[in-house]
Amino acid sequence: MKPIITASEYASESAGPRPPVLLDVRWQLGGPHGRPDYEAGHLPGAVFVDLDTELAGPAGSGGRHPLPDPEAFGAVMRRAGVGQDTPVVVYDGGQGWAAARAWWLLRWTGHADVRVLDGGLAAWTGDLSTGIPDPAEGDFRPKPGALPTLDADAAAALARTGLLLDARAAERYRGDVEPIDRVGGHIPGAVSAPTTANVAEDGRYLPAERLTERFTALGAGKSDEAVGVYCGSGVSGAHEVLALEIAGIRAALYPGSWSAWSADPARPVATGSEPA
Repeated sequence: MKPIITASEYASESAGPRPPVLLDVRWQLGGPHGRPDYEAGHLPGAVFVDLDTELAGPAGSGGRHPLPDPEAFGAVMRRAGVGQDTPVVVYDGGQGWAAARAWWLLRWTGHADVRVLDGGLAAWTGDLSTGIPDPAEGDFRPKPGALPTLDADAAAALARTGLLLDARAAERYRGDVEPIDRVGGHIPGAVSAPTTANVAEDGRYLPAERLTERFTALGAGKSDEAVGVYCGSGVSGAHEVLALEIAGIRAALYPGSWSAWSADPARPVATGSEPA
């Protein structure tokens, strides 16, 4: 199953006999809370889910957006109407990071039928609603581990033996700037692969063949080589994992990412344009 769905495909499915559960996860890094925008207008039937408090655990040594407690995450999904076998569609304001985070968490916890609305809210041309839905309780029970993850030691090892992609902006990878974390730079051996190159100007993912070309040029796709991804705090990295999935390449996510790595003074830091 493709991990993305177009607005027209979603409109057709939502009018069919098995409409997907729809989640609105609008979020901006350092920006205003997404709930007011949701209340001002959302796709009909969408349930709002907050990334900072419901798609992540409390910030700490595990990073700014560590993985949520699986049981707490399951309760949020059940409240939103997610069942074991119900299809789920997720969208955000258009950047795609938050929607990909929700997609990744649902897939990681064992849900088999979840897709991201390609292009987010901006791709939707139908009416918006201000009504707050009250869906029937779902029966989804998380079973973590369905997608691969990395901890700091595994990420360091993969940068030496396989391919570790850094999904942040190139200037943060190089260490030219670091607006959020303790120190700038990247995990030694990691390869710069900003998420901005995964999408077209309208925010939609590039076609599979173009994504395959991109990641192959970066060194992915070799049958005997593992691929991993990290970012600032495990959010935009999920966007990269999804793009790799479209390209037919399975990748592991380092959820703690740079926010966890850089918080540990014992971890080495590389700077500059090339992998160390």
